[in-house]
Amino acid sequence: GPPFTHQQTPRKMVYYGQTSCEQDTERYLDVVKYVFSSYKKEVPLVINTMGWVKGEGLLLLIDIIRLLSPSHIVQMDVYDWKAMAPLTPEHVHQTPGLYTKGKQQAKRKRMGLSGAENWKSTEGDGDTSAPEYKLLYVHPEFPRAGVAGEARVHSGILRDMAILGYLGQLQSPDIGAVLPLHSLVPYQVPFNAVALRVIHTDVAPTNIMYAVNASWVGLCRIPDEIRCQTDGPVLLTQTPVCDCLGFGIVRGVDIEKKLYHILTPVPPENLRQVNCLLLGNIAIPNCVLVGQQGIEGEIPYVTSDYNYSI
Repeated sequence: GPPFTHQQTPRKMVYYGQTSCEQDTERYLDVVKYVFSSYKKEVPLVINTMGWVKGEGLLLLIDIIRLLSPSHIVQMDVYDWKAMAPLTPEHVHQTPGLYTKGKQQAKRKRMGLSGAENWKSTEGDGDTSAPEYKLLYVHPEFPRAGVAGEARVHSGILRDMAILGYLGQLQSPDIGAVLPLHSLVPYQVPFNAVALRVIHTDVAPTNIMYAVNASWVGLCRIPDEIRCQTDGPVLLTQTPVCDCLGFGIVRGVDIEKKLYHILTPVPPENLRQVNCLLLGNIAIPNCVLVGQQGIEGEIPYVTSDYNYSI
């Protein structure tokens, strides 16, 4: 069935916080590297790459192939689109990626890049042997395969369904009425117990609580201890690449008592490890906010009073 019907807790997860890696490809590669480093090779690993295979997306794919050294590559061609060359070992060997060098460049100078210095590329320093993998090239015979616009709409719907499926874990297992989120009891988390970071944009510290309120957050664990002189909030200046243990909704902020109110299905023994909230560009599905039962008058967090001409 579709992914939202059989969600699993990952062995290793990082919250990237955006639906596309275009804005920060360097952090994307750092995340791939961090997750891949925990792979112990005890079972076969299937790497499901993105559908972004034009321009920088293709260069990024070449980086990933070069850095993860797969044994097989399955390349699915798109009906009636000949722009992408077969990703043969020779082609990948010769072609420069976004951050890694191709064969010709590797001879001239070593890769120099802050975020990717310690990547071990398959060329090494003087070794220019081509990567060894088997290319399986698949050409679908049906029209409209890979039409980009449709994929974007579908992925948005599937993402909303995944979030709703995840929030479904908050409901009682008994088949009965589905409780609206505002009737569930949240966890109270002191400001100074967790560090905060907005991933996708800069938010002034004075506005950070407006941004966090009613937001979807990654519940993360950073290695550093949270040392806070005041009652918080604790703000990080850089986005960490760290373990994500699950997700939650900040359903309220109590400024007087300095508490976040967080709804999450993550079990308490895992929540004890959480010391960082990451807020990304992932929205709570509209139906969660608009379809709140038992609310008369204005619905919290929803406004219709705005100017369409802006």
